[in-house]
Amino acid sequence: MSTTTDIAPAREVPPAPEQQLIDFLNTLDVEDGTDVLSDQRTYAAWARSRKVVPGDLDEARRVRDALRDLVDGVACVLPEIQLRTVATRDGVLLAGDTAPQAAVATATILSIQGKLARVKLCPCEDCRWAFYERSRNSSKTWCSMAVCGNRVKARTYRGKPSDSD
Repeated sequence: MSTTTDIAPAREVPPAPEQQLIDFLNTLDVEDGTDVLSDQRTYAAWARSRKVVPGDLDEARRVRDALRDLVDGVACVLPEIQLRTVATRDGVLLAGDTAPQAAVATATILSIQGKLARVKLCPCEDCRWAFYERSRNSSKTWCSMAVCGNRVKARTYRGKPSDSD
């Protein structure tokens, strides 16, 4: 005789705002050569999986590309985006209704907090993955030392002349 036990589902914890921004920036995957924002169907599925409203596809591309430039230290023009403020018991929050609005709201909040510089793009040209730098001194360079850091070090090593030259 089998018995079943009702197990309460794990409480869904929404991703930290930083991770929502990182996910939005990583809709462009240089290494795989894919772009979630290449068509409305793919974009809508991506947004649904993150429980956000997709919004306009062209606006999403412009915002994503401008924010990627911004975190990469390149001058950019951020499209004008409508944000809203929400009063809660914890204070006043800046929010957006669509994925691009939420990304701009998060970037604005991180900027005000002095943390936007912690959002980085991997400098490897064949990667360019966005990541949030959590180390104390914010000195991490690559998205992954084990992958991209290793690649760069190996390329540098192979490029050096040997002692026998």
